[in-house]
Amino acid sequence: MKRNLTGLSLFTLLAALAAPAAHAVEYRTVLPKQSSIGFEFRQMGVPVQGGFKRFAAQMAFDPAKPEAASAKIEIDLASIDAGSPEADDESAGKLWFNRSAYPKATFVSGQIRPLGNNRYEMRGTLTLKGRSRDMIVPVTYVPGKNAAAFDGGFVLKRLDFGIGEGMWADVATVANEIKVKFRIAATGN
Repeated sequence: MKRNLTGLSLFTLLAALAAPAAHAVEYRTVLPKQSSIGFEFRQMGVPVQGGFKRFAAQMAFDPAKPEAASAKIEIDLASIDAGSPEADDESAGKLWFNRSAYPKATFVSGQIRPLGNNRYEMRGTLTLKGRSRDMIVPVTYVPGKNAAAFDGGFVLKRLDFGIGEGMWADVATVANEIKVKFRIAATGN
């Protein structure tokens, strides 16, 4: 009996050594055409959807070492689609994004916490219109054959960033809460 157990242990060890080592993938190359950033807000109780056409994302994510992950997203605020040309033009002004002074929004994260089942909590700082706020953003990692997707979303309180000031500060006209959703697609090395 002892001999069979030793033979089985030796066989298991040899099989483990002969098997190809699992290769961990670190996702670093963002695929802009497969990525998106969108939002939804309510204006006079009616939902309005929009998004941003241009943004740059840098990331490093290894599912085997999520604590070492990092991400940076820069959004070109001039690329907004707020539902109409008039709304796009209005968003450029000082009461909204003040794009002449603050042309970009950025989110930077260097801390991610696994929650299980390919779900993570990303902690970072969002800077918008010259104001920075710490945020916790839930993200789901969706592995794929050639690329992975990172889907997430959060609620942005626009007044925390001075977006929609003056006559637009009335949340009965434009709600304070903006639902932001994103998908960042990336390939590994």
